[in-house]
Amino acid sequence: MAVFFVSRGGIGPASAAKNEGVAQRPKPAVEAPRFDASWPMFHGGQGLLGRAQGALADSLTLLWRFKTEDEIKSSPAVEGGRVFIGSSDRHLYALDLRTGVRLWTYQTEDAIESSPCVLDGRVLVGSCDNRLYALDAGTGELKWKYETDGQILGSPNWTCSPDGQKTWVIVGSYDNRVHCVDAETGQTVWAYETDNYVNGSPAVDQGKCVFGGCDALIHVVSLADGSKISELDSGSYIAASAAFVDGQVYVGNYENVFLRADLAEGKILWEYTQGEAPFFSSPAVGEQLVVFGGRDQHVHCVRRDDGQRVWAFKTLGEVNSSPAICGDKVVVGSDDGRLYLLRLADGKRLWSYEIGQPVTSSPAVAGGLVVVGSDDGSVYAFGPKLTQEGQIR
Repeated sequence: MAVFFVSRGGIGPASAAKNEGVAQRPKPAVEAPRFDASWPMFHGGQGLLGRAQGALADSLTLLWRFKTEDEIKSSPAVEGGRVFIGSSDRHLYALDLRTGVRLWTYQTEDAIESSPCVLDGRVLVGSCDNRLYALDAGTGELKWKYETDGQILGSPNWTCSPDGQKTWVIVGSYDNRVHCVDAETGQTVWAYETDNYVNGSPAVDQGKCVFGGCDALIHVVSLADGSKISELDSGSYIAASAAFVDGQVYVGNYENVFLRADLAEGKILWEYTQGEAPFFSSPAVGEQLVVFGGRDQHVHCVRRDDGQRVWAFKTLGEVNSSPAICGDKVVVGSDDGRLYLLRLADGKRLWSYEIGQPVTSSPAVAGGLVVVGSDDGSVYAFGPKLTQEGQIR
């Protein structure tokens, strides 16, 4: 197992504002890692909030590394003591969370950049071969595959049917549609058409499906029948996935604008324009703060209520990885080849790990563990440093 060194260079927060008006909470207690914890899909759950329960240690250590045959753009899902992740080598991998040992693989006909979604004992994942696959989570056996007319790069999401009797899978495609598919059979329930590619993952909440498109619109669709509820013009095309909570949508676009929209009012409440490059990273939404990466090489943090900057952390490359918030910390990768652990309150770097190749994969955070892929083709798992007695160092 190759172990890379932990970078100790000081890359501090740039343009950090005073954290005024943000309530300070007691520091969460860090416990020993839990290998039964769950992060079952991209950004952790249906609303794509990128928010993990529990706490992370101030410093992490490499637990294991697993090598695939090509770069990894896919983000991992963690469920049932297993890690599920795709690779550009056309395979979906199931790995043991504790050891990193390969349990099974499934080969598609093209690269897998989509992030898996684990649901009711099945793994759902899209592929650049235009198909959505449903596999048995325990064995990797194919249950069904659903074909679209374009590549699938975003993660699938899910919802219950209106009568509560069935589970439906929601996924976007480069055929300009969002597809709703029966999770048991793979049969079409409905498809919603837009005017351009759907690159990101749809967010699900309150009977609605919300997603941004390369047509520059924020689409709001009824989950019951796929009918249009509303749409909002963001001003430029949207490659990132939107976060959706309490009727509020948070997303960035290609014209360097990150925004918050209120669906009930049907308008954009605020815009953050202090980034100097497009936003391809999807936001992590905490109780009071929103964190997202920019192609201006910064990780940005703003207030949820008014969009005012709290801090911006400078990396040495574009930040296309989507951050995760866990307690009082933020985890995010950068194209500079590092994985960063930042303090949520002020953006101070607590720890970083130098992989050496871009980290565009978004970290999964579960049970005090962090799992992420890299363009070097490897999956990395990190956890707290423990003493021989099993105590956190």
